[in-house]
Amino acid sequence: MDSLITAAARALAAGDPLGALDRVALRDDAPALALRGIAMAQLGDLVRAKALVKSAARAFGPKEPLARARCVVAEAEIALASRDLGWPVKALETARLTLEAHGDRVNAAHARYLQIRRWVLIGRLDEADVLLAALDPAPLPPVLRAAHELVVAGIAIRRLQSQTARLALARAEHVAREAGVPALIGEVENAVNVLNSPAARLIAHGEERPLWLDEVEAVLGSTALVVDACRYAVRGVGMSVSLARRPVLFTLARALAEAWPADVSRETLIRRAFRLKLSDESHRARLRVEVGRLRAALKPLAGVIATPRGFALVALVSSDVVVLAQPVEERHAALFALLADGESWSSSALALALDTSQRTVQRTLDALATAGKVQPFGRGRARRWMTPPVPGFATTLLLPAPLPSD
Repeated sequence: MDSLITAAARALAAGDPLGALDRVALRDDAPALALRGIAMAQLGDLVRAKALVKSAARAFGPKEPLARARCVVAEAEIALASRDLGWPVKALETARLTLEAHGDRVNAAHARYLQIRRWVLIGRLDEADVLLAALDPAPLPPVLRAAHELVVAGIAIRRLQSQTARLALARAEHVAREAGVPALIGEVENAVNVLNSPAARLIAHGEERPLWLDEVEAVLGSTALVVDACRYAVRGVGMSVSLARRPVLFTLARALAEAWPADVSRETLIRRAFRLKLSDESHRARLRVEVGRLRAALKPLAGVIATPRGFALVALVSSDVVVLAQPVEERHAALFALLADGESWSSSALALALDTSQRTVQRTLDALATAGKVQPFGRGRARRWMTPPVPGFATTLLLPAPLPSD
């Protein structure tokens, strides 16, 4: 490897893409193409970066499997940055095994972290934990040690483990400053800002207030009956009832919990659960049926009793009832939570992360674009979607990742 390639690689490792381009911008040999691609990725031109890395992989040829494997890892990182979550993950695993076989343990670990970050993005935290447990960050360079701690913090935040997240971010900040890479330091600072932002709202006894992550954790660990409007479940004393696939029942449970210990009129429940302005006897009959289903679903956590004007919630194993709501009430909160990371997402990646059909996501995005809430750029398969994050809120905490008890 010649001196210019070595100098360009060192510049990229230090977070100086312009310095790297100064050395290899006019070269089109395979190593230079790879380094130019990584530099363009650091500068944010992901489309050009992807093309350059692909060209480098072809230029290296089959007789240089190690170099080709490194190009595959670089391409996977670009795909992750551009939120192309449908990128072939088997190719990354094959590249990782090749790197390990040739003794390149640093890049093999980097490939593993890319796999873990993809699992975290789509909410597969258990799979991410399994892969993370097999990695020892101690012998790795500072940049990868910081990446390790950021992944630990990301998983902890989504599982509402505030102390674990804070300790991981403190370690990440220390290691990032040791590495001296400005982009990495900025990424850690952004994660700290997320952790120090309101994560939810508490609604109880007719009042509401914002909650930080450690407070959310405390509420879920308390003896109160919690109607969790972030994950559409009812929780209490170590038990949990998911109503994610029963939206009418959850709407009724939330309305009753917000009014507790008072009752809620039948007209109000019909309006909220069935979205009707007027009601008749058939709607009252339907309400009685749904309330009966809610009683059965909430046993033994809570009951629902009839009152002269409506229904009231009765906590059977708790002394208090609270509602844990999203910090910003939005019809498509989970989609906004994904877009709020500031990266550009494809509709296919959003569908994968939300576990829904791509056509449903496309219709939603088109409607939001018409309303001016999201912004598309590009055409066809290159189309991506973005939106600025909601100021002052930890929007990533809106993601419907399961809690350990789920």
